[in-house]
Amino acid sequence: MNKVMLIGNVGKDEPKVKYYDRDQAYATFSLATTERGYTLANGTKVPDRTEWHTIVMWDRLAKYAERYIHSGDKLYIEGRIRYRTYDDQQGRRRYVTEIQADTLEMLVSKTPRQEERQADKPSNQEEAPF
Repeated sequence: MNKVMLIGNVGKDEPKVKYYDRDQAYATFSLATTERGYTLANGTKVPDRTEWHTIVMWDRLAKYAERYIHSGDKLYIEGRIRYRTYDDQQGRRRYVTEIQADTLEMLVSKTPRQEERQADKPSNQEEAPF
């Protein structure tokens, strides 16, 4: 079984979304998960350990991510781990590990991005259509 469950915070970059084939979407962003540090019985301190994950979403989830996910948001992600390789421009083999998200749960309130919220409000100079 290939199942990954993560709780973490969206990295500094908000989701990058690309559209292809008749309104189909693909989104990627980074998610940081942290294991809290602790102190051993002998007094040795073990520091926090943060891991960065590349999250990939498709179609409906990608469009949701584009509208609602912001830098710093806390998310619960379920999905599968995927490995892929490619050759870069210098001919070197590169290895990529990604989490293909199947389920997303916001652990903060859902709000559209700032520019969308402003676009939804009528300006003072325009009359409301009703």
